[in-house]
Amino acid sequence: MKVRDVVLIGILSASITAGKLALSFIPNVEIVTLLFMAYTAVFGYRKILLVSLIFTTTEIFIYGFATWLLGYYILWPLLILITEAMGKRFKSEYIYAAIGAVFGYAFGLFFAVVESFFYGIAYGWVYWVRGLLFDLIHGTSNFIIILLLFNPLKNLLGKLKRNYYTI
Repeated sequence: MKVRDVVLIGILSASITAGKLALSFIPNVEIVTLLFMAYTAVFGYRKILLVSLIFTTTEIFIYGFATWLLGYYILWPLLILITEAMGKRFKSEYIYAAIGAVFGYAFGLFFAVVESFFYGIAYGWVYWVRGLLFDLIHGTSNFIIILLLFNPLKNLLGKLKRNYYTI
């Protein structure tokens, strides 16, 4: 790994953390999904998997350790791998927006399963049902944000990559 890769991974990790914190006052509206998808489309999954590990570990320092972090260590790399696989087949921002929407709608269900391992199936069921409105907001806002911003962000990152990163 070259020094420029280390710097890039650090900058991308910091930008995802900053983006999450900037929108943290709006429940379940986030740009983390958009950023992971755009970064993967431009820089490839290998570098962005490292970014996801750094981002999730940084979350521990900000919010403390809890069971939801285990889900982050699984879900963000999963999103990156799905984005990489789909990006090779489809170029439309609608595909990316649909992936982001499904990801947001299923987010609470996935965490309900994780919570069930620690606190029982009944707790997981209640966790999921209580969060359905938040999942609806999460998936819908992901769809809108990705649909509007994915291509402009991907194009900007591609231009920056060509001008400053590729030597």
